Amino acid sequence: MAHTKSNPYLELIEIPAGYLNIMGYVDESEVNGPGCRAVVWVQGCSRECSSCFNPASWPFAINELIAIDSLAHKILSNPRNEGVTFSGGEPFWQAPALAQLARQLKSHGLNVMSFTGFTLEQLRSPYGPAGAQDLLGQLDLLIDGPYVESLAIHRPDSLVSSSNQQVHIFNPAMRDRLTWASDQIEIHVLKDGSRIVTGYHGQVNLTE
Repeated sequence: MAHTKSNPYLELIEIPAGYLNIMGYVDESEVNGPGCRAVVWVQGCSRECSSCFNPASWPFAINELIAIDSLAHKILSNPRNEGVTFSGGEPFWQAPALAQLARQLKSHGLNVMSFTGFTLEQLRSPYGPAGAQDLLGQLDLLIDGPYVESLAIHRPDSLVSSSNQQVHIFNPAMRDRLTWASDQIEIHVLKDGSRIVTGYHGQVNLTE
């Protein structure tokens, strides 16, 4: 679907305080980080990378608003969720709200991981997205760098999808939990009969 690029900062103003604008959510994923975890796909990304896993996440327009407190309760209500992964879209465009969510989850013992199309150096620079430092301070793991199709990795032992990406371990306790593989997919059948495919091929809603 064609759309016009806009200034993400202007569209982010439309998100009320205490809320996130998300593209999707799933519980009990085992291909988006260590162990069994919730995955939050945020809405909005300005990169529009070729062969992006989730092109539906590009527009910054409001898709689904969810209160941070409600999302935290949803994640914590499933005892199988050991952690949460932020994906998208670009999580760091909504860094302040995600940092707030991360603090709540970490206070209950969950670990927090994020993907980003930015590099860690960019996120730490004065020109990074607003709130980037706050969110970085809450993360146990970060996978940085955009997906580059020409550098794609198709191996069952790779943690990243393209060779330019890096895994940053901020919590040493996670060092022996780097056991997922990017070259995997899983299918979640939702209560309404729709399905979500996630993992290497991204989040795709299937209607067949």
